[in-house]
Amino acid sequence: MKTAALSFQHLLAMYAGAILVPLIVGETLGLTSGQLTYLVAIDIFMCGVATILQIVRNRFFGIGLPVVLGCTFTAVGPMITIGGEFGITAIYGAIIVSGVFVLFISRFFGKLVRFFPPIVTGTVVTIIGITLIPTAIHNMGGGEGSADFGSIANLSLAFGTLLFIILLYRFTKGFIQSIAILFGLAGGTMAAVFMGKVDFSSVAEASYFHIAQPLYFGMPTFEWSAILTMILVSMVSLVESTGVYFALGDMTEKDLQENDLTKGYRAEGLAILFGGIFNAFPYTAFSQNVGLMQMTGVKSLRVIMVTGLMLMTLGLIPKIAAVTTIIPTAVLGGAMIAMFGMVIAQGIKMLSSVITKSAENAMIVACSVGMGMGVTVVPELFKQFPSGIQILTSNGIVAGSVTAIVLNIVFNMTPVKAKKRTTVVHQESA
Repeated sequence: MKTAALSFQHLLAMYAGAILVPLIVGETLGLTSGQLTYLVAIDIFMCGVATILQIVRNRFFGIGLPVVLGCTFTAVGPMITIGGEFGITAIYGAIIVSGVFVLFISRFFGKLVRFFPPIVTGTVVTIIGITLIPTAIHNMGGGEGSADFGSIANLSLAFGTLLFIILLYRFTKGFIQSIAILFGLAGGTMAAVFMGKVDFSSVAEASYFHIAQPLYFGMPTFEWSAILTMILVSMVSLVESTGVYFALGDMTEKDLQENDLTKGYRAEGLAILFGGIFNAFPYTAFSQNVGLMQMTGVKSLRVIMVTGLMLMTLGLIPKIAAVTTIIPTAVLGGAMIAMFGMVIAQGIKMLSSVITKSAENAMIVACSVGMGMGVTVVPELFKQFPSGIQILTSNGIVAGSVTAIVLNIVFNMTPVKAKKRTTVVHQESA
């Protein structure tokens, strides 16, 4: 009973993040209620599968640490962009290829990490968070193109939900604070029920049980720009997961070796690949569950295993998934402001320790964010370029990310820079 209670705590801690990703992507792409229900259900199911892949250690994959996996928010903006330009099947084509890519590089990623220091990953995360905010604002108004966009009712629900989340963050601590988004969604939906803005038909129509269906949305399609985008997302996610691995290794007093990291990366690659095949999402280690372990002091693999099994069970019950689809768009928008704002805050936090180290680092951030935002706002800027080059320039996230990687190499990794530093040291010695 104690194990079940502790596992349920972990489920609640990651549940809002798990359901928000399919809700945001599905709503933005205009999926039907039935499709949205499937998307939420399969995402919850695959969160459980991904978690178990990571904790069941064997000679091929699994890091064997009490890590919970969920869909990375880093992927939300890119998936919305890909889906809007090429359709939902291109999202899954890109996810499948990125999963295969992660499996391929898992053995070498430790050597590639040097190309993704905090100045690069922090910039990428910041760009992704910023590009998501317009989606949140549209949803706060009731959804782009809705008949009652910007109505008093929609804005009241949106700002009421956001205010409730802020108050929970201000006046609660610990576990309650960690699930404030979940409470905010529940409170906003309850208020919407009294306002007559909730439609329960999707819950009534949903079945009590279903089987996960591979390629539910059709055969995947493959677009180079989409694939490159998802590969960049997966690389950033691996860097984030590496931090979680070492944090958990420290907590559990386990000395992680290169082989352990390789098996951890391989498990994530499998999770991403399966996510693409079953039309779910790319998965990464969830840091909020690490925080919960720090609070409770319980670091048992058994607890996380039960959490994974709970997620898989919930994912097989569409009726439960359908309950989340009744959340009004305006309520979702209010929560999204907080969630996406936290993505930006995480990016800024990653940058805070490195941006002031040198003027060059500040220039990397300035040019990369500027390029990312510029291409997002004016995507036709490079339409005269050859199609091969447009792979790098047609998407703001890709353009900003590539700019950050290249400038980091130019400013921080080239021999010229090293020579310059050596000269400065000699001058100071003299």
